[in-house]
Amino acid sequence: MATRVADNTDESRFEIFDGGELAGFVEYHRFRDEIAFLHTEIDPRFGGRGLGGTLARSVLDESRKQELQVLPFCPFIRGWLGKHPEYTDLVPEAQHARFGL
Repeated sequence: MATRVADNTDESRFEIFDGGELAGFVEYHRFRDEIAFLHTEIDPRFGGRGLGGTLARSVLDESRKQELQVLPFCPFIRGWLGKHPEYTDLVPEAQHARFGL
């Protein structure tokens, strides 16, 4: 079954679906040209499938597309960014030390 990510603006979160079932989400707060990622959660039933990484890549790609600056308060998103330096340019340079990037 297909995996898809959707922006649920009513809930201020990106959601990942696996085969039509909600598998997880990342909560955010958006202000002007910034998006702060606050919390990521993957349902344990969907663990070990790489959905967290798929979700992280998707939300960061969407942030780039919308020309948003990323503030990775969420430990999962912050850790993912640390492993994928090609995305750290989304975080304002002045914030790199704050987020350990």
